[in-house]
Amino acid sequence: MDKAYSFIANQSAIRLDKLIAEKCPGLSRTYAKKLITNGYVTLNNQIAKASLKLNAGDRVDIIIPPTTPNHLSPEAIPLDIIYEDDDLLVIDKPAGLTTHPAPGHPSHTLVNAVLARLPSLPDSGDASRPGIVHRLDKDTSGLMLVAKNSLSLTNLQNQFKARLVVKAYLVLVKGHLSPESGFIDAPIGRDSGNRKRMAVIDNGREARTEYRVVKYVGNCSLLEVRPETGRTHQIRVHLGAIGYPVVGDKTYGVKSPHLSRQFIHASRLGFKLPPTDEYKEFASKLPLDLEQALKDIG
Repeated sequence: MDKAYSFIANQSAIRLDKLIAEKCPGLSRTYAKKLITNGYVTLNNQIAKASLKLNAGDRVDIIIPPTTPNHLSPEAIPLDIIYEDDDLLVIDKPAGLTTHPAPGHPSHTLVNAVLARLPSLPDSGDASRPGIVHRLDKDTSGLMLVAKNSLSLTNLQNQFKARLVVKAYLVLVKGHLSPESGFIDAPIGRDSGNRKRMAVIDNGREARTEYRVVKYVGNCSLLEVRPETGRTHQIRVHLGAIGYPVVGDKTYGVKSPHLSRQFIHASRLGFKLPPTDEYKEFASKLPLDLEQALKDIG
């Protein structure tokens, strides 16, 4: 269960991260910065920055999520590995499989499955996600990268940060999207009304999503979507914000009698292989449940 703290600053010119560390027992300043970066802290009901200096009377609200387990056990979970070399794996993740342990999902994740195949994975800076370069939502299927060693992990992380990785998703939205191609450029941050949701907000982090219509299916549009940035729930939030919610998405989109999960599939992934810098691109077909949903809707 999340813990929540609220307090009023009683002094001026103190940094927000420093004050949080002082006010919250057992919290380091480093962890305070992480909470701020991830949108768990608001200052006067606005998303905050760690370096902000407070004024006396400022209201600070903090949500502290439960800690994730730091003991990971290998589990014999089948994996669809479509490429492997000495440095990495490309995995076609099924819907329903969580990427890494988190509150509510302490085991039976992709990380547990990979550990059954590779007993040693590089430290990613988070004990719950060794080797994980990027993640997919539990109910999103498709292509994922896992690094086998520290050098490849750093290389791949740097490619993501530099926006050199090609990521394309097949997404079904309600309505006939027009224009048939374009960009959504809208900042994303924590929803101040519901801290477990993301939203388009004025002071959020930069977020850009490119899309094109592949075809219209019934009263829906099948899109190829390429997020330039990697914000949490970016595709779902952006498409919902412009009035074309993702079909099957219970949080930001619209429910569908034809789907038990959101219609998002990571269909293409392109990057340079460490350490040779040879560009490779991989593709994944729509899984059967999404194919069947298209037939039913169409």
